[in-house]
Amino acid sequence: MSATENPASGDLSGAYRAVWRWHFYAGVLVMPFLMLLALTGGLYLFKDEIDQTVYRSLIQVPARAAQADPDAWAAAAAQAGGGRAANVLLPAARDQAVRVRVDRADGSQRTVFVDPHTARVTGVTAYGGVTETIKRLHSLSLFGPAMNLVVEIVAGWAVILFATGLYLWWPRGRAGVAVLAPRTGDARRRPFWRDLHALTGFYVGGVVLFLAVTGMPWSAVWGDRFLNLMRESGLGRPPAPAAASAWSHAKPHDTPAGVGWTMEHAVMPGPMAHDPSLGRVVATADAGGLPRPYIVNIPQSPDLAWTVARQTRRAEDARTLYVDGQTGAVRADIRWSQFGVGAKAFEWGVAVHQGLQYGQINRIVMLLGCVGVWVLAISGLVMWWKRRPPSLSRARLGQVRLGAPPAPPGPRVRAAVLGIVIPLSILYPLTGLSLIAALSLDWAMRRLRARSVIA
Repeated sequence: MSATENPASGDLSGAYRAVWRWHFYAGVLVMPFLMLLALTGGLYLFKDEIDQTVYRSLIQVPARAAQADPDAWAAAAAQAGGGRAANVLLPAARDQAVRVRVDRADGSQRTVFVDPHTARVTGVTAYGGVTETIKRLHSLSLFGPAMNLVVEIVAGWAVILFATGLYLWWPRGRAGVAVLAPRTGDARRRPFWRDLHALTGFYVGGVVLFLAVTGMPWSAVWGDRFLNLMRESGLGRPPAPAAASAWSHAKPHDTPAGVGWTMEHAVMPGPMAHDPSLGRVVATADAGGLPRPYIVNIPQSPDLAWTVARQTRRAEDARTLYVDGQTGAVRADIRWSQFGVGAKAFEWGVAVHQGLQYGQINRIVMLLGCVGVWVLAISGLVMWWKRRPPSLSRARLGQVRLGAPPAPPGPRVRAAVLGIVIPLSILYPLTGLSLIAALSLDWAMRRLRARSVIA
């Protein structure tokens, strides 16, 4: 969203320019990241279609009634992948291969496709293939674990962008504010781009805000702390059944896949398994009425129950079994009804975020949000280009102006900005720390400009 050309005069004009200034800086700071997140997020909405297109020859197998021994799947995958079978995804369709994640001694992982009817390996790829790379780009984890902190900061600043943009667009009795459509069709004029920017923000800003907020559970700092709060308050993970051991936090090599945000890292200690069997656990899951597709997690530690998680589209269909690998006995059967209200809210948010909860319309709305981010970025860049400062490239350090509105004085002005930014910074601490850094940089640049003027 963007400012209009003629905000009201007086104190409101000063407050308006101050909010506009920080809207500008927030955009400069996070838009490149938001564009990457929107691009990769938009692609990940079509994960199934991408996998089917790229790996069709590995996925498709002749449909048959007979099924080979699941332990033979794991053995064939371990040999082909050169490591240990860590989990197995069983598809819903008979004409699709099972996918086995193989963990190798050097720390790398592979996905091995195995025909479930013959236990024949149909192919091996890097773990997760193309869509896993897209996912790691989306979380920035491809560039190192610390980059997850950047995602959290960006998500917080995206909320600030939405709040300041809404403040700037809000008519407040002003004339000349586009409400339904851009007021001019001349793309050569700045008002067209200003209205396009504002209206795109108005129509899809709520979706972008939703994506930013519902993406927070995956963040390293805020997500972990909020998950702990949900557990301790009883609003999240259900307690372990009385007949089973209490939950334990999984070590990295035993972290179960496919269990969702609420049960993430939750494992259940049990009796030592001397002869565990994938076939036995699969038979238990099928007999228990767990619909496919589901993931069977094979623990490396012999004293842990096997985790079997249904791969759902709707949050309320979630179900996770904890099965004794030695006997096939079910130690825990965790369902949606057992989740706390906080866990339900966030599981629902995650399912909507991924475009799954409400089918095709859900995916289309999320895709529009991703496209909207690019429209906002491009229109904002065009507006800046049309009002950029002259001789920007020849300016000395103390004279650099990026084109942001000058900082107006006055306590009412500062209150307008702080009233929007500070509450969000308290809610998202990493965003607050980045705000302090931005304020310090802004203060330093103003001091440099003031000294250059005096000189």
